[in-house]
Amino acid sequence: MATGTSTKTLSSFDLTGKTAVVTGSGRGLGRAIARGLAEAGANVVVCGRTRDVVAESAAALRDDGYDVLDVLDVLDVVFDACDRADCQRLIEKTVARFGSLDVMVVNHGIGRANAAEEIELEDWEEMIGVNLTGAFNCAQLAGRRMIEQGEGGSIVLTSSNASLVAFDLLTSYSVSKAGVDHLARQLALEWGKHNIRVNVINPGYMTSHMRGSEDRYDDAGEKARVEAMTPLGRKGAPEELVGPVVFLASDAASFVTGHIMPVDGGWCLP
Repeated sequence: MATGTSTKTLSSFDLTGKTAVVTGSGRGLGRAIARGLAEAGANVVVCGRTRDVVAESAAALRDDGYDVLDVLDVLDVVFDACDRADCQRLIEKTVARFGSLDVMVVNHGIGRANAAEEIELEDWEEMIGVNLTGAFNCAQLAGRRMIEQGEGGSIVLTSSNASLVAFDLLTSYSVSKAGVDHLARQLALEWGKHNIRVNVINPGYMTSHMRGSEDRYDDAGEKARVEAMTPLGRKGAPEELVGPVVFLASDAASFVTGHIMPVDGGWCLP
């Protein structure tokens, strides 16, 4: 029996020559994912709503030693996922620069905690708009491009374990993310004939938080409660999402589609 590491096995995770867009990659989880895809060899498009944050994230990728990868290139784009024209421009700029779109990681989002009876309609609509409609915009337009290219592709949506179990005070957020999960199932079903795979990662509590959830994450009592309820006994680091995303983006997951993958330290187990 052969021993040692199989280069054939490892090569299935290689993204050399692929182009990946990561929305919401100016900070936090998206930034870690963009870096991981670059390390795996992909051309990376860093994008988000805040110009300075996006530019800094892209500069960090260019300057922190990853330029040793010959295939690495980074395009930073400022855009709003709720704006269809912006999403189309993102796709067009990506293809104009790199020639194709092979991987779309739809990672942007907002979070906000409130009692269900106190949710204002405008807050509900913003949550659904950014987290679900924005995800649909990016996934649909990326899928159209991948269909036109005729070579398949991978779409990875960042959801939450709040889509799988109920969380106190997170009604609007949880519902928006549950919609993301089912959006992935629908797209996986319809686009399988085009060899486009659509999957979801569902992070649990992470050491990095999304816009709008600062108070909840900075509370010491809440941190202790989360750690006590997580089987692994801690929050996850953004870098711990990289492996699942690279797997789902790569040929290693060539027969995986419509999958909902909790990455939550076992939170959903009890």
